[in-house]
Amino acid sequence: MTSGLERVVVTGRGPVSSIGVGTAAFTEGLRSGRNEVAPLTAFDTTGFAHSLGCEVTGFDPADWIARTSVETLGRASSFVVAAAAMALAEAGLTGEDLRDRPGHIAVGTADGESQDLDALAEQTLLHGADQMDPALVDRAWTHRLSASIAWEFGLRNVAPITFPTACSAGNYAIGDGLDAIRLGDADYALVGGADAVCRRSFASFHRLGIMSPDRCRPFDADRQGILSGEGAGILLLESLTSARGRGATILAEVLGYGINCDAHHAFAPEEKSIQACMESALRDARVAPGDVDLISAHGTGTPSNDVTEVRAIKAVYGDSPPPVVSLKSMLGHSMGASSALGAIASTIAINEGFLPPTVNHRTTDPECAIDCVPNHSVPADVTIVQNNGFAFNGNNAITVFGRFEETP
Repeated sequence: MTSGLERVVVTGRGPVSSIGVGTAAFTEGLRSGRNEVAPLTAFDTTGFAHSLGCEVTGFDPADWIARTSVETLGRASSFVVAAAAMALAEAGLTGEDLRDRPGHIAVGTADGESQDLDALAEQTLLHGADQMDPALVDRAWTHRLSASIAWEFGLRNVAPITFPTACSAGNYAIGDGLDAIRLGDADYALVGGADAVCRRSFASFHRLGIMSPDRCRPFDADRQGILSGEGAGILLLESLTSARGRGATILAEVLGYGINCDAHHAFAPEEKSIQACMESALRDARVAPGDVDLISAHGTGTPSNDVTEVRAIKAVYGDSPPPVVSLKSMLGHSMGASSALGAIASTIAINEGFLPPTVNHRTTDPECAIDCVPNHSVPADVTIVQNNGFAFNGNNAITVFGRFEETP
């Protein structure tokens, strides 16, 4: 963080996930190592060798969305608007409080409203393009993910942006909101990511041969790949000036972030680039590796990703890095929501004093020789967390969160 810029703090969080909806339920899911794996229901999985995933259940968008007709929102948009409502509620704010204040909205995604795009493609193939459902056409625009937040809360002085940078997109959005507040362009930012399970993404990963037949086992010697997940994570960021001015409860500080591109391979992560992204994030946060208490890894459970990520971590942290956990063992791969949910989990670890576990773990791969906090959460004094997000085509993004201290 450059001296003289606004400090940025987290005052609200909204997680929508397969292990819990809302901060309290999500916290308990992390603490208990919940893993809700079941046959996918979002589409017909007939013909696929594997059909398990981590879908959000027990979620009614009408419980959170008041101003917008829920029927006009796709599944991912309903996740993200509800998550924003949760973040505002936790922060003790309403849309009226923020209506005319300068703000920023940034949402990351991999697939947008691909469930609706799948349906439109089916309609076109079966009946012709002139028979597409206009309501689905309207719902399917990717910009709706960010713009729908502004519409729901009547926010008029904002710049809604949707980042399509796949599995690291949530961190891209958080970094974008951080910059907007640091530079004085916004008092607050609603930022994060969202995705819903869809056939297109599932089929793509299945075709690549990286879908697990049963469980996601990051860093395990017997890991076989990912499970499809879904959800949303939204954080309300505020300038420290704004948060202090209204007497807000400060949950954590966003210390910094780093982004770069491998420019190496469409699918294979590149160790040196990931290392450089970590170093950039720590430098921006003004944090030394020895100060970090926890790394929330990208940790997909694929053979190449886990080894490459561990090697990059050790290149920065040495042979004894801090604990490295993968939430995907619990959540599945929630795509654009993954690093946003990781960011929320980072603030929870700081506030609640525990390390979330990497579940489904049996035997650590010798090439992934790290403390992955296997199977059970552990009490810990957590002050600084590095939150990793990596994506296809080399889109790397890392955020760093810290316990709020009056003097940085």
